[in-house]
Amino acid sequence: NNVKVEFYQSNHEGCLVDKIQEAYGKYDGIVINPGAYTHTSIAILDAVKSVNIPTVEVHISKVEEREDFRQISYIRLACIKTITGHGTDGYLKAIDYLTEGK
Repeated sequence: NNVKVEFYQSNHEGCLVDKIQEAYGKYDGIVINPGAYTHTSIAILDAVKSVNIPTVEVHISKVEEREDFRQISYIRLACIKTITGHGTDGYLKAIDYLTEGK
């Protein structure tokens, strides 16, 4: 597969929302690790829902084995898949999932 990837990182919720909205009509998929925003950001959830681009949620650690509050994921409501506990290889797995038709 010939895949073009753009990376973006920000610690600012609004910047992440802007970047997701800019993806509309430009990208075929989104891989996102929203970090702590996973558990708090309805704005990021709404942005992903609004662009209607297949999105995979990635977490480096196994969040399902961590603190109770980490079991809440708003973003998951808009994602087609969640990958946890594969370290940074989770990002590659997400790209594979999006490009290989699952």
